Amino acid sequence: MEPQHLQAGQGWQWIKQGYALFMKAPLLWIVLIVICFVAGALLSAVPIAGDILTSLLTPAVVVGLMTGCRALERDDALELAHLFSGFKQRTAQLVSLGGISIVAQLLILGAMMAAGGSALVGILISGQQPQDPQVLIQAMVGGGFAVLLGLVLFSILMMAMQFAPMLVFFHKVAPVEALKLSLRAFLANIGPMLVYGVVMMLSAVLATLPVFLGWLVLLPVVFTSLYACYCDIFPPQPEVAAATGNETGTDV
Repeated sequence: MEPQHLQAGQGWQWIKQGYALFMKAPLLWIVLIVICFVAGALLSAVPIAGDILTSLLTPAVVVGLMTGCRALERDDALELAHLFSGFKQRTAQLVSLGGISIVAQLLILGAMMAAGGSALVGILISGQQPQDPQVLIQAMVGGGFAVLLGLVLFSILMMAMQFAPMLVFFHKVAPVEALKLSLRAFLANIGPMLVYGVVMMLSAVLATLPVFLGWLVLLPVVFTSLYACYCDIFPPQPEVAAATGNETGTDV
């Protein structure tokens, strides 16, 4: 399976398609996103294990939102039950993705420490903002190469995770192969990804202006446009689409 190479302008089309999916069930989308973020905040608050569990379960939650997008695409109803799709099928593979992400993050932090960014990594691991801003500034300046290395490596991890959950769930790809495919797809579509990212950043600024109320629309569109992006780059294969339709009880 090879990712499609698309024109830069397609990045704008993903946002339009995502907004159209959002408008098919706007109130329920807002409810689903609020549930996800509240659940994530509560889980993260659990001492020691909270952040680990959140990272492990995130791919399954993303898949749940993507199955909701697929239902709307097929003119079916969006339901709360879609949120749990990733906990009913291929759960072990999705949790494995989360585990790989955790290990990768630890390795990146280790590489940053080896590159002279121990102070900065200590601040990042603590999860707390230093009371004196100069402490953070000095840590970043002192670990200049470590900061650059971290940005590059975390960007690569983000690109590898971008489509991996959907590839695992919809295309039945093994976790490691899904990460490789996702990275290749992102790099092959830098143009549309850049357009998409710029428009999303501008939208984030506008969403913040009316007392952050715009985020009630923007956050769901982030996920619905991600689905549009995925479907464009990895068009459903007939045999895979049929199998997915049978498993979820819908017709293709």
